[in-house]
Amino acid sequence: MRAVNSSSSGPVDGCRYPEGFTPGLLDPSCATPAFVAGPNGKAADRRFNVYRNNVTVSLMNALADIFPATLRITGEAFFRAMARFHVRETPPTSRLLFEYGRDFPNFIARYEYAQSLPWLADVARIERAWLDSYHAADAAALSPAEIVAVPPDRLGDLVFEAHPATRILRSDYPAVTIFSVNRASDPVGRIETTAAESALVTRPGLDVEVRRLAPGVDRFLGGIIAGETLESAAAAAGEGCPEFDLTAAIRTMLEAGAVAAIRQGG
Repeated sequence: MRAVNSSSSGPVDGCRYPEGFTPGLLDPSCATPAFVAGPNGKAADRRFNVYRNNVTVSLMNALADIFPATLRITGEAFFRAMARFHVRETPPTSRLLFEYGRDFPNFIARYEYAQSLPWLADVARIERAWLDSYHAADAAALSPAEIVAVPPDRLGDLVFEAHPATRILRSDYPAVTIFSVNRASDPVGRIETTAAESALVTRPGLDVEVRRLAPGVDRFLGGIIAGETLESAAAAAGEGCPEFDLTAAIRTMLEAGAVAAIRQGG
C-alpha cells in the first residue's frame, strides 16, 4: 500500500483525509482514502482494511496488557468488545503504547453493558495507577530516622513531599479487594465485603505495591500529598473518621514509601 498525490484529497464518507487520517484508521465506516493505492495504481481497499484492523487490534491488545484484572473479571469476549468501542472513540495521543488507555476507566463507567458491574471502572483506575506508578521517576523513600530526628514540638509543622510513584484512589466499592484477587493467578472465590475501600499505590523498591487503607488514612495521606502539614492532615482525618489512628497512618506512609522528603511548614 502506498500514498499518491494527496493534494486533491477531500472528505470521504464523512472522514477528512489526510487531515483526519486517524479516524479513517479506526472507523470501518470510513472508505479507503482516495490517495491510497496499491501496486500499479490498483485499489487498496483490502490492504487498507488489513492495516486498519492491525491498528485496532494492537490498541485492543495494549488495553488488555494494561488492564489484566479488568480482563479477567469481564472475560475475553466482553473485554475485547468494550475495548473496540473505546479504541474507535478515543485514538491514541502518544507514540508510547503504555500511555494509551488513560480514559478507559471513565469509558467503562458509562459503557452501557458494564452498568451491572458498578465497581469495574474503579478497578480499572487502580490498574492505570499501578502502571503510572511503575513508570514514575525514581526517588529514595523517606527514612523513619529523618522524622525521629525532628524535635517533638516541630512535628506538627512538617510538610511532606510525595514520592513520584505515589497514588491514592478512593472507591465507593470494595475495588481494592476485587483488584487484588483478580491480579493474582489463584481462583477467585466469593467476595463478601461491600464496604468502600481506598487504595495506596506506591513503588518503594522495584515492585509496585497496592495497599488497602484503614479508615481515615486515605484522607490523611491525601492531605499530606496535597501539602498540608502533619497536624492539619491528621486533624481533618480525625474529624471525618473517629477511629483514625495517626500512629498507624504514619507507619503505613513510611512502610509504603509514600513520601520522599520533609521540610518545616509555616
